[in-house]
Amino acid sequence: MKVPHSSLLTLALLLNHLSSVSGGKILVFPLDGSHWVNMNVLIEELHAKGHEVTVVRASDSWYVSEKSPFYTSVTLPGTGGFEENFETFLSPQLEIRLQGKPTSFWSHIWTGIQIQQMVINQFSQLHNRMSEMIVQMFEDENLMRSLHDAKYDVVLTDPGIGVGAMLARRLQVPLVFNVRWTIQGEAHFLIAPSPLAYIPFTATELTDSMTFPQRIKNVLSYVLGMYTLSYITEPHYKPVVLRYFGPDVDYSTFFLDADIWLMRNDFIFEFPRPTMPNIVYMGGFQCKPAKLLPVDLEEFVQGSGDHGVIMMTLGTLVGKLPQDVAEEIAAAFAQLPQKVIWRYIGERPAGLGNNTLLVNWLPQNDLLGHPKTRVFVTHGGTNGVQEAIYHGVPIVGLPLFFDQPDNLSRIRAKGGAVILDIATLDRHIFADSLMTVLYNSSYRESMQTLSRLHRDQPMKPLDQAVFWIEYVIRHKGARHLQTQSNKMSWFVYNSVDVIAALLTVVLVIIFTCISIVRLLWRMIFVGRKVKHE
Repeated sequence: MKVPHSSLLTLALLLNHLSSVSGGKILVFPLDGSHWVNMNVLIEELHAKGHEVTVVRASDSWYVSEKSPFYTSVTLPGTGGFEENFETFLSPQLEIRLQGKPTSFWSHIWTGIQIQQMVINQFSQLHNRMSEMIVQMFEDENLMRSLHDAKYDVVLTDPGIGVGAMLARRLQVPLVFNVRWTIQGEAHFLIAPSPLAYIPFTATELTDSMTFPQRIKNVLSYVLGMYTLSYITEPHYKPVVLRYFGPDVDYSTFFLDADIWLMRNDFIFEFPRPTMPNIVYMGGFQCKPAKLLPVDLEEFVQGSGDHGVIMMTLGTLVGKLPQDVAEEIAAAFAQLPQKVIWRYIGERPAGLGNNTLLVNWLPQNDLLGHPKTRVFVTHGGTNGVQEAIYHGVPIVGLPLFFDQPDNLSRIRAKGGAVILDIATLDRHIFADSLMTVLYNSSYRESMQTLSRLHRDQPMKPLDQAVFWIEYVIRHKGARHLQTQSNKMSWFVYNSVDVIAALLTVVLVIIFTCISIVRLLWRMIFVGRKVKHE
């Protein structure tokens, strides 16, 4: 059968299009810890699409392996033990929260100040280590020569640290962010219009419908928060910019200059707000249909009968709790007819019920996707919250650190979660919250609604993310999508100069009119007086 000429032409164009994106060379500078879990999902998919991926890692990296079938690695000397530093930071912070039970308003404030100071110190140390890593890389002539000679098509990085953005500028390579948080806060506040009247600032746990006192809190939180973030980061990165890029280069442009911002959330999770054309939403891109559980775990789940299963995990950073808190949680679980799967590596609670299985690790996504899972008890990490949305499982939240309270407050605002304060937690409060979510069908219905909305997309979030990375490779950047506001000072961006000029013109006109009226008044009044005399 003869193939039509038009079909051959279409096939040739398609093959040409595919060849233009296959074999791209991608340099990745990730942030370790849970952020790497997200980055690795992108890396595996890019590798599957035929791209060559190189990952820059520290020798003492926590999650980022030196050897992988999906990428080659460039290993730098260690930066002080990411895992060890965060473990020594999180445990004392949790102890402060538990010891500082909010018996009064002032005790609550004092606890918050102590925790805030710990967060500032810890992240300041992190950024100091990252700035030292930049200097180490830039001073290594052999390393920089090899990176230049590799001729990468794009740098993919997490802007929670400043290294990747500076490396892209040094190599003169297009830049893509895998982002929700940057070193200067939540990404939207950097590049998109963010009216504080209806856009809650980070850690306020507010919604897009605020009362007047809440709007006061939001504005004050924004001013204090942005100042604090600058205080944490600028002393470490500004000297590096001055040293390697010169005094005429604005430090802030390094963190505004990405061609594409792959945003790890969407408007199923986020409140509606202004955005920008180079922000690509890929919320839930790591989510996938559930796979079969291991045989022993499946038997345990099936043994729950019609009551179903409760799953609890507080993420990779918190595997155990103070013993008295663990005892209260175990006692609450023991009161329920449901089976419980609890990731916990601490001392076995004495009051643990026969219905509760302690595990060192659990297949979170697969359990959330199991039809017998009824409730997810979580700390509120972004990955867990988005997987709960994907599978439509309601949440009982125990937020501990960082963005977790905000994440859970968004789900609560959408009707899918109950949030508890671990500092006031006891078996009765915990059991009541579990039963509320278990037996009030509105929580599951709300999460099922969010799940349907999330899944109803023309393109899977992961496919969309890969498309835009390849788009940057094909077109050697996406500068046409960048807004000019990135290059403006706050003075110009807010048209303060224009307002001042217009006010000056109005004042001049008013002054002129008043002067003319006064002159006419004097002429008329004096003229009449002279004539009368």
